[in-house]
Amino acid sequence: MDYNKIISVTGMSGLYQLLSTRADGAVVKSLENNATKFASARQHQFSHLESIEVYTNKENIMLKEVFTAMKDSKEKMPEANADVKVLKSYFDKLGLDLDFDRVFTSDLKKMIKWFQILDKNKIDFTVQNTETEESSKSAHPGARNENEHVKDMKPQQTNPRKVESRGVK
Repeated sequence: MDYNKIISVTGMSGLYQLLSTRADGAVVKSLENNATKFASARQHQFSHLESIEVYTNKENIMLKEVFTAMKDSKEKMPEANADVKVLKSYFDKLGLDLDFDRVFTSDLKKMIKWFQILDKNKIDFTVQNTETEESSKSAHPGARNENEHVKDMKPQQTNPRKVESRGVK
């Protein structure tokens, strides 16, 4: 299972694997109990984990960087329902310089829960998508990108369309 297929769905706890999308929603599979269900786009919003950023006191960092720091840390991970001071102390020790004015306690709890779900399902969030694309290009050195010539082209000048008024003048 790829990290880029993992989503969070508003109104539904836990993490989900995106199986397929439709115009009116998505079919998702829970990573906690493997239940498959349809989530309506009218009631829910979907967020890919790979696109979530976390506020820091400098530049925002990607959620996978927080997960990587949590994985590499020697600190004992607190329970998700631990005291606020314990949670902030743990994330402070990770050295990420999180902005605790904008990263709420509920966010810290959610990151711990999500990390535990990813760890339980053995999902590797450290793999970079750009590396796999580059390695596939190097696997076929003679292969040419079919849109390679497009980047050198200048945009064409187009004349704006004339819209005729059909109303009363």
